[in-house]
Amino acid sequence: MLSVKEPPAPGRPRRKARLSPFQKQVLFYALFMVPLVSDLLEMAHSPDHARAVVEQQHKLGLYAFRFLLSSLLVSPLRRFARVDFMVYRRPLGLLAFTYALIHAAFYFVGITHLNTERLRHDFMTHPLFMFGLLALLLLSVLAATSTRGAIRHMGWRWARLHRLVYVAAVLVSVHFCLAFRTWHVEAFIYAGVTMAILALRWLPSRRGV
Repeated sequence: MLSVKEPPAPGRPRRKARLSPFQKQVLFYALFMVPLVSDLLEMAHSPDHARAVVEQQHKLGLYAFRFLLSSLLVSPLRRFARVDFMVYRRPLGLLAFTYALIHAAFYFVGITHLNTERLRHDFMTHPLFMFGLLALLLLSVLAATSTRGAIRHMGWRWARLHRLVYVAAVLVSVHFCLAFRTWHVEAFIYAGVTMAILALRWLPSRRGV
């Protein structure tokens, strides 16, 4: 005999389906990819394409820096403010890597057009490119090992490897400061924020709050 499900009792609210942590991460990542799509469409319709490419390249780098700093803030917020955004730390890191990768692609393809002489000259005369490249390589390693499978496979070594995010943050900070030909307040503000976030990890967390 087939069983018939009884209808819910009157006045009893139905439980809403909750998103899994993975679904939250995917939606969060997709949401913050929207500005990129919007900016690319705006750039494509710009009358001054060359200038638009340069401006977009700088904007992508700034987005990457902001996402990286946001990912580093997640742990201090949980330790000191009891605000838990840990589920979003992985997509924030992946967003930082994605924007940084496209930032680099704009430089190599959109600005230098893969001209080896131009690339050699830039890397030989401007240290900012080397700092940026090293930061991108570190972010690439961290992004490639951010999966659950990598965490299970690496064990305790995973946490040690992902401490390199702090080195990447310092490299990005130096890269951003060197991007300006003169002293620039914005660059030093970002550098100060970076150092403050890194310093927080050495402070003892609040107990009994």
